[in-house]
Amino acid sequence: MIKRTLAEIQDMSGGEGLAQSFETIEIDGISTDSRSIRKGSLFVPITGDNFNGHRFADKALAEGAAAILWAKNEHNPPQDVPVIYVDDTLAALQMLAKTYKEQLNVKVAGVTGSNGKTTTKDLLASALSASFKVHKTQGNFNNHIGLPLTLLAMPEDTEAVVLEMGMSSKGEIELLSKLARPDAAVITNIGESHMMDLGSREGIAEAKLEIAIGLKEEGTLYYFGDEPLLRERVPAVNRRTVTFGETDRNDLYPADFHQSESGVEFTVQPEGSRFSVPVLGKHNVWNALAAIAVARSFGLNDEMISKGLENLAMTAMRLELAKTERGWAVINDAYNASPTSMKAAIRLAEDLEGYSRRILILGDMLELGDREEAFHEETGEAITARSSYVFTYGKLGAFIAEGAKKNLQEDQIKSFLDKEKLIQAVKEFAQQGDLFLVKASRGMRLEEVVSALSE
Repeated sequence: MIKRTLAEIQDMSGGEGLAQSFETIEIDGISTDSRSIRKGSLFVPITGDNFNGHRFADKALAEGAAAILWAKNEHNPPQDVPVIYVDDTLAALQMLAKTYKEQLNVKVAGVTGSNGKTTTKDLLASALSASFKVHKTQGNFNNHIGLPLTLLAMPEDTEAVVLEMGMSSKGEIELLSKLARPDAAVITNIGESHMMDLGSREGIAEAKLEIAIGLKEEGTLYYFGDEPLLRERVPAVNRRTVTFGETDRNDLYPADFHQSESGVEFTVQPEGSRFSVPVLGKHNVWNALAAIAVARSFGLNDEMISKGLENLAMTAMRLELAKTERGWAVINDAYNASPTSMKAAIRLAEDLEGYSRRILILGDMLELGDREEAFHEETGEAITARSSYVFTYGKLGAFIAEGAKKNLQEDQIKSFLDKEKLIQAVKEFAQQGDLFLVKASRGMRLEEVVSALSE
């Protein structure tokens, strides 16, 4: 976590106006939320369309903030306390983070993609942890505010940082890449998320490829090579590239895949190294290949990488399988969803052996644009007869139910608009030996169903 004198902070953030008597005060960390102030931190008030953090400066000081960053166009700055004046507090925060990162001797890996970026971030951080002191993005701190805060939270002795890069529109990944200046940049895949904002998968591919803009000259771009939209656009990047994916046209691809409740095993081709990773789903093998490739480029051998992957710490609600005291199992994949990731989760649930019934609980997938109804129905059509029952939730979930009729009987499909009624129906339906998959977009909060099943 950043610890610098206020004189240094002023210089690093491009600020001015700090009273000389405060220059030697040392701040301990950065806070942007007055509700969770760290004692001795620098409070950076962020301004948005519907909020203005400057209004909470007095509260931040009362909670223990040591100093304030203040936009010059804001009136009534705090008096008789350390204040650094900047043109724009967000831009100053980003500049501070970039400067701090450049002061540390740290390798940087950036990860983006429509699906799997959080899992890949976790896999790569675990792989690197066998040799490096690693810092990584926590939670959803992957945007223009979260990524700078992630960098500023790095301990001074960090040796490698793995940064997740999210987006909702063009230009956002470019900004994050320029801030991070990665040694390695990963694009996991191109899906349908953000179709509402970007209009097409082609637009999504172009936005994700912005991660290469800040890539160091000697850096490498790692991408899912089975995606034509990436392959046809990558030559313009003019950087070294490594591909990973399912087919042998890639630099790394898997063979001898085996899935169990404890994770996946596979052989990395073409050289034949065997890996075991405690994560569910064949699609996560591709994410693991990306992590392995980057870790190798950072100097780790396969034995070290394998040891790191054994200690994988996954972000919550990503294909978490838990068995309940009542005798059924629940796969909690309720953090987010897109057609690509939902189809992959369905395949996983249908492929797991040892269960009497496989029951899918699927909700709305958001931000899919004009074709959202068709995407939901196509996802339902991907459900095969290996699934015993389907419960859907939400107005768009009803289209999943409609598509599921392609391979299931109507009495195997139940659709709900009321979550409490869904929960009640599922609890009455569950029996020993069942496997439940729970998945939807974050806004649907289907973890409430997971909690009910786990009680």
